Amino acid sequence: MPRSSQFRSGRDPLGDHPHLRLKKSHVKGPFSFLNPTSARYEASQPDAKVAEEAPPAKIASASATKPAHVDRLWRSRDNRKGRHALRVDYGVSPEETGYTAPVPTTSFKAVAQGTLRMFTSFPYWDVSWLVAMSFTVGSVIWIINAFFAWLPLVDPQTEFSNESLLGGGITAFIGATVFEIGSVLLLLEAVNANQTSCFGWALETVLQKAEGDAYKHMTEVKPSIDACQHHHSNRKSFLGVDHQARSQAEYVTTSPDGRSFRWMPSMTELRTHYFHELGFLASLVQFLAATIFWIAGFTGLPGILNNMSLGLTDGVYWVPQIVGGLGFVLSGLLFTLETQSKWWKPAPHVLGWHIGAWNFIGGIGFTLCGALGPGSSSSSGVMYQTSLATFWGSWAFMIGSTLQWYESLEKHPVEKQ
Repeated sequence: MPRSSQFRSGRDPLGDHPHLRLKKSHVKGPFSFLNPTSARYEASQPDAKVAEEAPPAKIASASATKPAHVDRLWRSRDNRKGRHALRVDYGVSPEETGYTAPVPTTSFKAVAQGTLRMFTSFPYWDVSWLVAMSFTVGSVIWIINAFFAWLPLVDPQTEFSNESLLGGGITAFIGATVFEIGSVLLLLEAVNANQTSCFGWALETVLQKAEGDAYKHMTEVKPSIDACQHHHSNRKSFLGVDHQARSQAEYVTTSPDGRSFRWMPSMTELRTHYFHELGFLASLVQFLAATIFWIAGFTGLPGILNNMSLGLTDGVYWVPQIVGGLGFVLSGLLFTLETQSKWWKPAPHVLGWHIGAWNFIGGIGFTLCGALGPGSSSSSGVMYQTSLATFWGSWAFMIGSTLQWYESLEKHPVEKQ
């Protein structure tokens, strides 16, 4: 069987959960030689013992929740971000399933609440939120940088003395540094991805009004931070699991070898697992690209850029932009493909797909800037297009980063079947 259609021994992410059954036909990935990037688990009813230990039964009105068929979606990207996705078929009758589930998070009300959450919630302990904020802030800085370079070409009256050198050079260095910080966090996020059986939802027995005055026992599926075993919910230990915070459950780690945090996996783990993990490869490419791109940010500082020969400028300023930009293009493409069941089949219904796609476009803009750069000194038209490429590329990164910010705060997405 292709590697993408089955989990390796000991790597089934939700295989130990007592109320989930893997649908083997839904284990998929875009490349047959890489690990699966998505899977689907069918939720089964809690046994009698679980029902007895559940919180006291409560009366639930029919309008509060909808009877549903519930599948737990596992995606490698969602797992890295500490997200627990459900796919719900609201058309199935309650007699067939006995489940009630939350309304879809794609509804207007849910999206409005998620947008408001972006400005009211600041989980600084969550590495995924830090990644999103790093790239969002970095994108804002690059937009400012593009204005310093492009606006004087559009309206020369707005230009101040040495605007491109001072304003452009300093903001480029700061923006490249922030991107580098975000890329380090992105790689740490991939290395410390949760590999335990985290369901992330609570199953609670409720009484729901059925026909007439009768009430029926139902199983309500509701978000539960206490049930989450991802490090994202732990405020006390960055990228790790706090023993005291998990007093209700067994202590779990991010890896089978017992370590709750690592800077880098072992060579054996890299060879047997991580080099087959599409999200890790995309994060590694992003980190290498940002590191190379940072060279251009440094050599573009005032006092360095304006004291280099034309040939040296091409070699240590424009070339790192080209190579780094190509790395951003490849990284964005890999992140986009990670959300797809097949490499040729787009997945616009997945939020992560849009994030990768916009970062892919942003990488093209930065690559064009570097590629056109050597000719900008001899042609005003080329200079205009060079600055403009940074401008629209920065805005593309900004859109992708803002969506990633939203994604990092929605830990329990619910999709409608």
